[in-house]
Amino acid sequence: MDIAQVVDVLRAAGKRVTPERRLLLRVIASNPHLDVNEIYLQARKDDPRLNLSTVYRTVKTFTELKLVDASHLGQGHDHYEIRLKNHYHCICLGCGKVIEIPALLPFKNVGKNYGFDVIGGKVELFGYCKACQKKRAASSVDNGD
Repeated sequence: MDIAQVVDVLRAAGKRVTPERRLLLRVIASNPHLDVNEIYLQARKDDPRLNLSTVYRTVKTFTELKLVDASHLGQGHDHYEIRLKNHYHCICLGCGKVIEIPALLPFKNVGKNYGFDVIGGKVELFGYCKACQKKRAASSVDNGD
């Protein structure tokens, strides 16, 4: 979904398309996987008058309208991105790096096998990126493991 489609959905839902909402859409679209505080800090660069409560309310509206997806990414709070084609996240447990990968499994077929109409899915894979794998390997050698 691109920003123009998001704007259309907002209007269809009877929501105003304010400059703040446009700004937050741009920030989220340009910087996937930010949490609300990070979205706020990025958006304040363009609009120093922006209020944190506005960001919270707007992100909640975007999420309720299914314009934005929220993911925990292995942390205790949500990270947001514009709703895109189904994809999965590989999340490094060492540095927090997030790598997006296209959907690999035919969930629709799995649903059919079990009499279930699958309309979407979310998968998050946890592990270590290459840089953190090297650090872990070096650490285990240094510790005599």
